Amino acid sequence: MINKNEKFNLMMDFYEAAMANGFIANGMKDTICWFDMFFRASPKLGGFCIMAGTQQLCECLSSLEFDDSDIEFLREKGASEVFIEYLKNFKFQCDIWAVPEGTPVFAGEPIVKVRGPILQALLIETMVLLTINHQTLIATKANRIVRAAQGRSVIEFGSRRAHGAQAAILGARAAYIGGCSATTNAQAAKIFDIPVFGGMSHTWIQAFDSEKEAFCAYAREYPDNCVLLADTYDTLNSGVPNAIEAFKEELLPRGYRPKGIRIDSGDLAYLSKKIRRMLNDAGFPDCDIYASNSLDEYIIREMLGHGARVDTFLVGERLITSSDEPVFGGVYKLAAIEKDGKVINRIKLSENVSKITTPCPKLLWRLFDMETGKAIADLLTLENENVSELTEYELFDPDYAWKRKTVNNFVARQLLVSVFEKGKAVYRSPSLSDIRSYCAEQVDTLWEEVLRFENPHNYYVDLSKELWLEKQRLIDESRAAKNTK
Repeated sequence: MINKNEKFNLMMDFYEAAMANGFIANGMKDTICWFDMFFRASPKLGGFCIMAGTQQLCECLSSLEFDDSDIEFLREKGASEVFIEYLKNFKFQCDIWAVPEGTPVFAGEPIVKVRGPILQALLIETMVLLTINHQTLIATKANRIVRAAQGRSVIEFGSRRAHGAQAAILGARAAYIGGCSATTNAQAAKIFDIPVFGGMSHTWIQAFDSEKEAFCAYAREYPDNCVLLADTYDTLNSGVPNAIEAFKEELLPRGYRPKGIRIDSGDLAYLSKKIRRMLNDAGFPDCDIYASNSLDEYIIREMLGHGARVDTFLVGERLITSSDEPVFGGVYKLAAIEKDGKVINRIKLSENVSKITTPCPKLLWRLFDMETGKAIADLLTLENENVSELTEYELFDPDYAWKRKTVNNFVARQLLVSVFEKGKAVYRSPSLSDIRSYCAEQVDTLWEEVLRFENPHNYYVDLSKELWLEKQRLIDESRAAKNTK
């Protein structure tokens, strides 16, 4: 959370409050239920996404309570006095599990799991979705851009184009998880201890009587971190030559080396190759080239394919808004309820097959090949199944059950970890730098075919036989009931 004193008690769609009010009226407020958050597909984000946002979710839910102004607002909107009384004495009681931040996650698998009174589980639905959806979207986009850069640095540079202050700050956090090396957002850098990048703008250069004067003044002010912007007037005929003169006149006599030259317009690939030769000829082979200007993974990949000599990419609006896929479609669906001490599984059917849910309280496993360390598949099981004790396992496609594969020499790791127990936060978030390192390690466990930007290999999220049979039973029961009407 940006401000830990900021409250988001009513951060909910109003129909959730209306349903909660109705559950009280029907004597169901204490009915225990299970919900899954998952996403159905990520077509333009490739074959996988990067989980992010768990820390902020924990912070928001840890402070969940309803003050007098919240209660009065709901009363004015028609809430019953019984519901009002419930909110006055509200005490969060849910158990929540989530996939650790930085983990690659796939469509169809629960990345957050909630168990608790149905009224409470409904009231937190919007907060769960908006927190995880936004940061997962940006972390995923950042990871794609970083992989396109092929080991070169990527700096998040999008605050001025973000959809509001919170999106800018939390977007910078998510971008760092995804692999960006720094941010230009000072507030995000302060809050989350992210490395910060600063440099000049065209305004600095235009404010002086000449480009060279502007460069020299900047070099005197920031001799140990001197990155000069070379495209204000004429990149090759004015900007770079003036920058080289400023380096020689202001930095070298004082024992400093230039850090870089930045270009923000023109044919970046062509210009970077020309600039590299000019810098090398001038005795500055260690001076890096920075490039910006509406970049994304596709442009960066094409630039490098044409031999661009860029060392660092500054990526702005297309990262912070994930412009080609600006919505992460996470959903929150009921998987089971508990009555009289028994779990009753629930399924949502649909004419759209992709919207049929997977019922039951579930565990999420990732199977790794012990020889290569690569991920084989993800597996959803019932909660009483322990795959980690097995030495051999038969995987099958849940849509085409005849497609089967027996795996051995594997290790199975549960992905969902406890973050709330009986309403109390138990999650201790690693440092952001540790999450970023973990993300890079986990992405490296995926095969190159899964990492492709276009037409990635279909990484399997399979169901155990027991879970698959239960899902089919519920589908058959629903069809039978429909046919008898």
